[in-house]
Amino acid sequence: MAEQRFALGDKAHADGVRLLSFDELDSTNEEARRRVLEEGEHGPLWIVAGRQSRGRGRLGREWLSVPGNLHASLILSDGVAPERAPQLGFVAGVAIVEALRALCPGETGFALKWPNDILLDRAKLGGVLLEGLALSAGDERQPASGVVVVGIGVNCSAAPEGLAYPAAALTTLGARAPSAQTLFRTLSDRFCEALKLWAAGSGFAEIRRRWLEAAAGLGETVHVLLAQGEEIEGRFETIDASGRLVIAVGAARRAIDAGDVALAHRAAFAPTGQDSRL
Repeated sequence: MAEQRFALGDKAHADGVRLLSFDELDSTNEEARRRVLEEGEHGPLWIVAGRQSRGRGRLGREWLSVPGNLHASLILSDGVAPERAPQLGFVAGVAIVEALRALCPGETGFALKWPNDILLDRAKLGGVLLEGLALSAGDERQPASGVVVVGIGVNCSAAPEGLAYPAAALTTLGARAPSAQTLFRTLSDRFCEALKLWAAGSGFAEIRRRWLEAAAGLGETVHVLLAQGEEIEGRFETIDASGRLVIAVGAARRAIDAGDVALAHRAAFAPTGQDSRL
């Protein structure tokens, strides 16, 4: 393990959050998984790496890792109810955008795209990957306790090239661009604030409001590729109380649990191979 180059914010320290920092890992989410399942590690614990050799994204996609970008995973082990765990993706999105806006005052290009993308001027800046781990309580009469790993990636120093859709990096902001270390410190505090606001799901209404305030494409026509391969087009109306995407298709409204969204003026969908996303 390398000497730490990343540091937690004061609020994160006060809340008992811990940090492990590495020069390189295969994947911060994989390291989090190993520490939970093999070593009994518990959260809240951040794992950060300067580089990933086998980063992973949604649907098993390869996540392209560039040195100088932010690669981080947060272990949360407060027994999050399985039905509420997906809400943590919105909690993370709100925390990331609020951290970026705090560090880049006046910058209006930061936005969120359902379900897990972070945008800068409508190009992909980063993303979130949630993974749930079930731990046995050691007694078959007791339910397994839930652990969630929240993986976060942000293009700070460079954006991957050769993708089927636009990607962005914070360096396009010039001298205002925060480093991965600066972003992480602020993010660790903002994440604590967002978790308290969420309150294990009872505060999702406020998280939802803040997420929608930062949502890209709200009120616009979007294309959605569903998991089973169906592609639909409709007007993005909202996300509902469960975090589902709600679009208007003709006179009907449709709530979508899972899928990939493309804004109308962008290339349709990322390939299932290499991807800059988490």
